[in-house]
Amino acid sequence: MSSTHPRTDASDPSTLGDIPAEEFTRHADALTRWITEYLRSPERYPVLARVAPGEVLRTLPDQAPEGAESLDAILADIDRLIMPGVTHWNHPGFLAYFANTASVPGILGEMLTAALNQNGILWRTSPALAELEETTTGWLRDAFGLPPDWFGMITDTASVSTLQALAAAREMDPALEIRRRGMSGRPELPRLRIYCSEHAHSSVDKAAITLGIGAENVVRLPADDRYRLRVDALEAALVADRATGYRPLAVVATLGTTSTTSVDPIAGIAAICRRERLWLHADAAYGGPMLLLPEGRALFAGVEHVDSMVVNPHKWLFTPMDCSVLWTRHRQVLKRTFALTPAYLETEEQEIALSHSDYSFQLGRRFRALKLWFVIRAFGVHGLAARVRHHCSLATTFAAWVHATEDWEVVAPVEMSVVCFRHVPVRFAGNEPGLAAHNSAILDRVNASGRVFLSHTKLGARYVLRVAVGNLRTEERHLAEAWQLLREGAGAV
Repeated sequence: MSSTHPRTDASDPSTLGDIPAEEFTRHADALTRWITEYLRSPERYPVLARVAPGEVLRTLPDQAPEGAESLDAILADIDRLIMPGVTHWNHPGFLAYFANTASVPGILGEMLTAALNQNGILWRTSPALAELEETTTGWLRDAFGLPPDWFGMITDTASVSTLQALAAAREMDPALEIRRRGMSGRPELPRLRIYCSEHAHSSVDKAAITLGIGAENVVRLPADDRYRLRVDALEAALVADRATGYRPLAVVATLGTTSTTSVDPIAGIAAICRRERLWLHADAAYGGPMLLLPEGRALFAGVEHVDSMVVNPHKWLFTPMDCSVLWTRHRQVLKRTFALTPAYLETEEQEIALSHSDYSFQLGRRFRALKLWFVIRAFGVHGLAARVRHHCSLATTFAAWVHATEDWEVVAPVEMSVVCFRHVPVRFAGNEPGLAAHNSAILDRVNASGRVFLSHTKLGARYVLRVAVGNLRTEERHLAEAWQLLREGAGAV
């Protein structure tokens, strides 16, 4: 297809600017219509991409084009080259991992973010970015009932939020002098230890690796029969480590574990951390929106005592990837950890204006607050809470179907909007490897349908299936379809 804009000619400066705004209008209109149709009927696609590894790569040219290509041709290639390799997280049958949604207001906010192209290096490089981020994180903090003096900032993912929180934990005691002297070649510096449940997210280990603490200094503690960190095990580990000469540094409590959405006993853990002078980080990346509900606040009793907390609006608050919120009660410690101002970034307002780069290892930052602002305003706090409650209700309904059916069992408490379950036919009684292979085969058969996508986890020796409700477009009929496919799969394998 011929180009709709002039070819770039290095000898003609008039051709060296951007593509004309009129061309943007025409193609933006076409792309908006495409997105509208996609959002209207995502079920026309198989939810899980049906390509083999390397298949998309083989359809793409080895070399970049030397000459300009038309936007018509580029947009046409979305359907031809890109869509076959897309797993549709916006599909109402996406019930794997933690489902999410690119909602209409979030998409609009993301479009505007790209157009404005802000870079929040300093306050003056985008006052609106800095102050809207302060506002939106404050709105969520208040909506969740968290202490009003907590400082909030937006990162990309919970992995980075947790990394920054644990870096601050390492800086909490200035006597360690890690910011200035580092950790290597210091025999007087004790080995630092981080404690979490055996069900805590792997981002805790990655943070320890990145910070130089080391993976073997992440102490994963046993959980109780509801998959929550055992407080007595934490106390015993602290005593043993101090006796060995280790330096306990921080505890990560999970408020909605990845496998089962279990909630660690935050009040008891917080009491130990206060007594032992340990930093307590709460990973509520998925479960945080439960704080919009009275029953959720009861579930998270004691959360106001943590030192830092992460919640991902891109999981259960319908904000497009990526958007993670980190709060801390120790704003100055976080700033002491990361603030570094070279001469070329010094400004006259730097002592009074908020520059988020002072609180992060990242200098530049996107205008993520804009899409979160769109989402919160478009749905309202009450609307967000109603949707979270509805998803929990759908999960309870699905769990009831499993409970009521012979040879099926729910294997973990349904605290939020995730159900862990499995098929347990009599012929596999006492045979965990056989049960694992059987349920894995069911999962493969269900996912091959293209109508729904489920994932699995392991609870001890048990291989279990998961249904995670979190997409705005998921209705009870989609869960009913998944349940039918599961029972059909169980009968076929």
